[in-house]
Amino acid sequence: MAPTAQHLHIIVALLLVCSNSIYASAKHNTTNISAPCLPDEASSLLQLRRSFTHANLSSWRAGRDCCSWEGVACDISSGRVVSLNLGVDLQIRHIHPALLNLTSLSSLSLATTGISEGLSSLSKLPSLNSLELHGSNSWDPQLSSVGTIKQLTSLRLQAYGFSRSSVPSWIGSLTSLVYLRMHGCNFTGPVPYQIGNLPNLTLLEFKSCKYTGQPIPSWIGNLSRLTQLEIQGCESSAGLIPSTIGDLTQLEVIRLGYNNLVGKIPKYVFALPSLQVLCLNNNLLSGHLEDIPSPVSSPLSTIDLSTNQLTGNIPKSILQLKLLDHLNLGSNRLSDTITLSSLWRLKSLHFLSLSNNKLSIIADQEVDASNSLPNIHCLYLASCNLTKFPSSLRYLDKISVLDLSSNQIDGVVPSWVWENWKDQLESLNLSRNMFTTLEKSPSLVHMSRLDVLDLSFNRLQGSIPIPVTARPGNVLDYSNNNFSSIVPNFGRYIRSFYLNLSKNKLNGHVPSSICGASELNIMDLSYNNFSGSIPSCLIERGSLAVLKLRENKINGTLPENIREECKLQTLDLNGNQIQGRLPRSLLNCQELSVLDVGNNQVVGSFPSWLGILPNLRVLVLRSNQLKGTIRNIKGGDSIINHFSSLQILCLSSNKFSGSLPKGWFNTFTAMMENINEDGRVLGYYPNTTHGFYQDTITITHKGSDLTFTKILTTFKAIDFSNNSFDGPVPESIRSLVSLHGINISSNNFTGQIPSTLSNLSQMESLDLSQNRLSGEIPQELTSLTSLAWLNLSHNNLIGRIPQSNQFFSFPNSSFDGNMGLCGSPLSKECESTGSIATSTLTHHEPNNLWQDRLDAILLSTFVGLGFGVGFSWAILFTIWPHKRMGRKHR
Repeated sequence: MAPTAQHLHIIVALLLVCSNSIYASAKHNTTNISAPCLPDEASSLLQLRRSFTHANLSSWRAGRDCCSWEGVACDISSGRVVSLNLGVDLQIRHIHPALLNLTSLSSLSLATTGISEGLSSLSKLPSLNSLELHGSNSWDPQLSSVGTIKQLTSLRLQAYGFSRSSVPSWIGSLTSLVYLRMHGCNFTGPVPYQIGNLPNLTLLEFKSCKYTGQPIPSWIGNLSRLTQLEIQGCESSAGLIPSTIGDLTQLEVIRLGYNNLVGKIPKYVFALPSLQVLCLNNNLLSGHLEDIPSPVSSPLSTIDLSTNQLTGNIPKSILQLKLLDHLNLGSNRLSDTITLSSLWRLKSLHFLSLSNNKLSIIADQEVDASNSLPNIHCLYLASCNLTKFPSSLRYLDKISVLDLSSNQIDGVVPSWVWENWKDQLESLNLSRNMFTTLEKSPSLVHMSRLDVLDLSFNRLQGSIPIPVTARPGNVLDYSNNNFSSIVPNFGRYIRSFYLNLSKNKLNGHVPSSICGASELNIMDLSYNNFSGSIPSCLIERGSLAVLKLRENKINGTLPENIREECKLQTLDLNGNQIQGRLPRSLLNCQELSVLDVGNNQVVGSFPSWLGILPNLRVLVLRSNQLKGTIRNIKGGDSIINHFSSLQILCLSSNKFSGSLPKGWFNTFTAMMENINEDGRVLGYYPNTTHGFYQDTITITHKGSDLTFTKILTTFKAIDFSNNSFDGPVPESIRSLVSLHGINISSNNFTGQIPSTLSNLSQMESLDLSQNRLSGEIPQELTSLTSLAWLNLSHNNLIGRIPQSNQFFSFPNSSFDGNMGLCGSPLSKECESTGSIATSTLTHHEPNNLWQDRLDAILLSTFVGLGFGVGFSWAILFTIWPHKRMGRKHR
């Protein structure tokens, strides 16, 4: 049948559509094909490369399209070079003329270290409008010629130091600038005021800079076109937010965090008509918050005022901001009572933090499931006086981070936490509450995206809930609870970087399945009732950085075959029943910093071979069965750095004997560094909700067993007490000038107290009691003005007690049991001749109970004062009497 006219029209129309589609597709494919680099520009780039020193530009090779070279970008249609990023590592001696052949170059980034000439020639690049210069922390840069590149619209300066002679006032001549960024730049004076003369500037950004004067210069108000103001992390004098900011009516973004801003937040800041983002976090701002005018029509979407000193109520106008997406008022002193339902009215809210104020959040009436809640992703309500788990949270369908820590919530953790959020929750922090149980008592919880689970410091019982997650490297903290069981094969599910099960009621053997946790880096099983031997994999495999099994019932010997790739930094096995010798394969743990095997049944002699570990800072061997003499270190040049990093050495309550070698302390170089600084805390920095995992130790200091929950690198101490060492106190101890504590009590040391102990100017605690020391107390010891604790009791000392400085503060008990001593604070007066005959002295029995209590009170006072040590510790008041009972008679 012949086609009708209608059919022919349809066929023609289809052919037209198809042909148009083919044409459009061909055109599209043609436009996606980038033009190759022009040969003359490739040649110029190769010439430029030859002018670099130490250039690692392997992709810059002849014969290859230069548009694919590292740091090079071209225009798609013409193939001309439009952007050149030469990085911060290349060393450029001068601006090579070949660079000027790149006539389409619009963006250039280079390091100027070593460039002495040629920057002004950049003004000959007609298209150049964006310039980044990296100074690599150089001072007094010669950049004034940059002021001649008048066409610049964007300038970024990074890592320069400007003295008064090189202050970049030339920036004020770049009147076409729209964007100005300065990162890591330092000024010996204020920021140049000429920046305030840039009429077209819309973005001003200072980050991590140092300068004098106000944090926010008052000339900022001259920049009438400014839309974005970011001055963050800068060191300057404390100052107010200048009133001139109120004149910048086009401002959309204000980020002024991490500065020294003080005073109130002015009302005009909230009144800026175009303001969308306001971040004033981590300053010293105080006072109450002003109401926001016209909140319903306000464009504000982000408010971050966290970590300041703000007081008063939260203005109701903040809770009326229709576009508010991010609200962070955490870590202030705000005091208010707020219902959760009032927060749910902020329908655009994605991030909310009210943590760590003086607020009381009330979980009011149940929420109707049909009534939509905000799409909150992150909710931080730590320390908000919550008393129950808000049931309305179950309807937060998008929640990924929830922090309800440090509240007063008791009872049950609801099962819908695991069920409703199993595919979205990334971080859950319920620590420091009063939870007792988990609903349905799950031993495994399926949480595919979980990174952080913190249930620490509660009263939770039963089985530990182990998350089954697809994400490696997560953080699990169950410490300080009453958990009594854990699924036996839990190791197969652990994908954690950090696992803390300490201070629970777990018992039995440490499950060998833990060997399957290949991502585990920090594991703390301390203060439980684990028994049996340590799974050999935990030590021999060497993949852990921190292993703590403190205060359990672990027995047996330590694994022998520790691998050479051992990564252990902290090994804490204190307070167990470990037997045998320390394995020499510990020498494979070259990063080992803390080794604590105190209060065990370790045998053998002093492990002097540990001295070659380069990073060993803390060695605690107290209360074991070690014996023998400590011999002088031999071996020539190889022992120059023996124990060179050691800052704490505790050998107390063993069976060591003999004299200490005369020069034994000569290699303890870390104790010889008289550095006047705060020091850093020993520990490890995992991604935990606690922020920093700190090492802890217990030593005898100032007469008490003190548990140091922070070990500063500047704290140095030696404890050789309760052994049978004899002979004189080694003279080499005088070199350990940074020591804070020496305890050699309850030994058989003889001879005189070395007067060179006066070199130890940072000494706070000196205990030489219950030895056989003789002679007079050196008058030089009065120069130890940091000395807070002194015990010389039960020796054979004679003569007048020094009467100066700290010696006025020491009680009788510091000198008891020395029949030849006289003068204050003892009741025995000295003879007028000042000489006292030496006689055979016997040790007296301890004083009465009243005197012991007085000594304890005085000790507590001294410990509380701190005397400049500058760290916090938890004090276990196991007071050691000044005169110990049951002492051996010699």
